[in-house]
Amino acid sequence: MRAFRLQQPRRHILSKSTITTMSGSPSPLTTHVLNTALGVPGSNVTLRLYQQDPSADVWHLITTGTTNDDGRCPGLVTQQQFKSGVYKLHFETGQYWARMGQTSFYPYVEIVFTITDPDQKYHVPLLVSRFSYSTYRGS
Repeated sequence: MRAFRLQQPRRHILSKSTITTMSGSPSPLTTHVLNTALGVPGSNVTLRLYQQDPSADVWHLITTGTTNDDGRCPGLVTQQQFKSGVYKLHFETGQYWARMGQTSFYPYVEIVFTITDPDQKYHVPLLVSRFSYSTYRGS
């Protein structure tokens, strides 16, 4: 039998100098929340985008926002902010379901992914129901 050592969770740092608000500008990174239980966009889902600082083992907050009526977040990050590295999208799914008077097994969903070529376009959707979620790398 193998023994596994539990790792401490990574710390989150709020870096005010890098936080932006989501706007209508083109973004090299997009996301889309889809409520697969009802077959509708996941509107008004609060989300945060972080980038990992591997030298300090922390996550730096890049932006916060809320999905629109189509479940999307236009202007998630600017091309100047988008660098190679490890990113995390944090979605407040528990709050989303609670607003509809329902409970959820997942209080939040975090999708961690690696960007190797920041000149490409990346689409990271979240397909979610009260008891499951899925994602994939789109373009």
